[in-house]
This record gives sequence, structure tokens and C-alpha cells, in this order.
Amino acid sequence: MLNATNVDGTLLEVNNIEVIYNHVILVLKGVSLSVPKGGVTALLGGNGAGKTTTLKAISNLLKSERGEVTKGSIVYRGDRVQDLSPADLVRRGVVQVMEGRHCFEHLTVEENLLTGAYIRRDSKADIRRDLDMVYTYFPRLKERRKSQAGYTSGGEQQMTAIGRALMSRPETILLDEPSMGLAPQLVEQIFEIVKDVNEGEGVTFLLAEQNTNVALRYAHYGYILESGRVVMDGPAKDLRENPDVKEFYLGMSDKGRNSFRDVRSYRRRKRWLA
Repeated sequence: MLNATNVDGTLLEVNNIEVIYNHVILVLKGVSLSVPKGGVTALLGGNGAGKTTTLKAISNLLKSERGEVTKGSIVYRGDRVQDLSPADLVRRGVVQVMEGRHCFEHLTVEENLLTGAYIRRDSKADIRRDLDMVYTYFPRLKERRKSQAGYTSGGEQQMTAIGRALMSRPETILLDEPSMGLAPQLVEQIFEIVKDVNEGEGVTFLLAEQNTNVALRYAHYGYILESGRVVMDGPAKDLRENPDVKEFYLGMSDKGRNSFRDVRSYRRRKRWLA
């Protein structure tokens, strides 16, 4: 488990933002959250809750999808950043790993990793040193470094995407649905690597994840979104023990594990959506 004493100060603040797509579809409805330096913060909720939209609002990727932040502010290190280009935000140390393990399929694993260092002006020796660092965290990528990324497994592609982000020497990584489509054993492996990178390199993570059970075991703090709103937040340990979280997201109650049908029926009676 991560050690909350590593957290020191606030890097990112999202203040009461609203996001509209196509000028008419309101997706986020007053979302606020705070991401502390050196921590792992989880953004939780089901499909369509607004997790990915929140990350894209922070990384300024909404315009390509006809979306925009219409209210509120996004502040990084004390500066409003919502009007910056995605490239400018990367230069400030904020990198997003997109949902779906996006890789350049025709390039090798190592070539994919090196694209992450494209904006850097460091020497080849420095970049080589960071490449070796990535291979330390992802030994499987070292074995597959000459393979075309399109022919690697889903887990290897997810590792490649995270490793490529690390090659930009980020301060903060926005990680979208790292468990999607992966076997449970690989999910644990990916989250263990996130933990190791957080502790070993001091990289701050804001991760969006549907797998609430796993995310809350590795995060320091969590926010739960429903229908574009933050409905609950708190230290990960407290959320894990919260009876509503157990009931709605972990399939558990004081009487033990519920069936999916029971949980689905009970969700209709969530107090915060009444």
C-alpha cells in the first residue's frame, strides 16, 4: 500500500468545471477535485460517469471532440492552464495516457518509447538513461523492445503507453482506464508498476478507473463520479470501508457479497441521486 506521508502540497486543482459537447450536451456539472503532489488520486465511477471527460478537460483534449470547458477553472502549480495547448501542458509536466492503450502499431516498442522524449532537449545519454529506467520498471518491454507494438499483447501495449509517458519526464500522469480489457493478474501488475513509479520517481498520478476495488487499494484518495458530478470523496481507506461504496461499487454489504442483480436494483435508490 502507498504511504500517504509522501504527499506534499497540491499540484492540480479543478474548480467547479462544466463541460459541454456540441454546444448542447452537458457532460460535467460542477466537478471539483484536488490532486496532491506525489500522490495517487483515483477518479472512480461507472461507464459514462464523466471520468474520461474530466481527464481530457485537464489535458485540453476536448476541442478535438467538439467539447469545451464552459465554467470553472483548472489550475496547475497555481496557474490557470485550461487555455494552453496539450503540447504546452506536456512541457509543464502533465501527460495523459489515453484509454485504449494507444500505440504506434507499426513502430517497435522501443521506438514508441522514444517518441515520448520527442519534446526534450536533453542529450542522447540522458534519454538513454531514462530508457533504461523505463526498462527497469517494465522488464517485459526490454524483452520485446524490437517487436512491433501492434503485435504485442494488451498488457504490453499498456506498459508501452505508460513507459512512453515516463520518457517525457512528467511530473503528473493522467492515466485513463489502465485496467480496461486486461486479465486480473495483469491489472494487478500494472497497478504495482504505478505504485513503484510513484514511490521511486515521485510521479503524481490521477487515474480514472472503473475497477473500484483495485483502484482504492493503490490510491491515497478517491473521488466518485455519477452522471457528471462528484457524489463522494475521501481517503481511499475510508471509501473502501464506506457502506455505500461497498454496496454500489464493490458488490458487498454487511450481509456479505450481493448478486449483480441485487446491486443493480439497489443502485436505483442511491441517496445522492434522489
